[in-house]
Amino acid sequence: MPLSETLARVDADLAAGRVPLARQRLRGLVSSFPYDLTLRRRLAEVYRLYGDAAEAGRWMYLEEDRDAEETAAFEARYQSPAWRMKALAWRGPEALAAGAFAERQLVAVRTACAEELGRAVDWDDPDSYRDGLEKESEEPHQPWSVSDVLLGAGCLVAVLAFLAIWVIGVIALFD
Repeated sequence: MPLSETLARVDADLAAGRVPLARQRLRGLVSSFPYDLTLRRRLAEVYRLYGDAAEAGRWMYLEEDRDAEETAAFEARYQSPAWRMKALAWRGPEALAAGAFAERQLVAVRTACAEELGRAVDWDDPDSYRDGLEKESEEPHQPWSVSDVLLGAGCLVAVLAFLAIWVIGVIALFD
């Protein structure tokens, strides 16, 4: 389907209130056309409808007129440069960026990732920065809090009550 037809469907989806479908279509377009900053901007606008500042910041990260709060939310959610590389979903050299600001942003993220990992990384080779992704995903184990225990106990009681009612119903059925 041509880009213009898909964008027309995005507009129709948004007009009809089908925001998740519009978001899905735009994500597909950004994946197919990663260099098109207008698609990224439109996707950011959709995430603003959800009130998701981090995702809006993610898709506006390469724009000079980006919102500082959204950028901060994006950087807080994707704390390591490797996670930012993955999140930005860029492919190819930074020179393909539509503007000088976007190119500088891409170079800065890639350079920070390379410095953190101690080797060269490449937008087209996720394996080159995979080590940075694994480090971030290892969260330290924290002991359960009282609210965690109470929540688990409440769920257990609810499941046992459901099963008891079900068993009583089955027994009553055959009496």
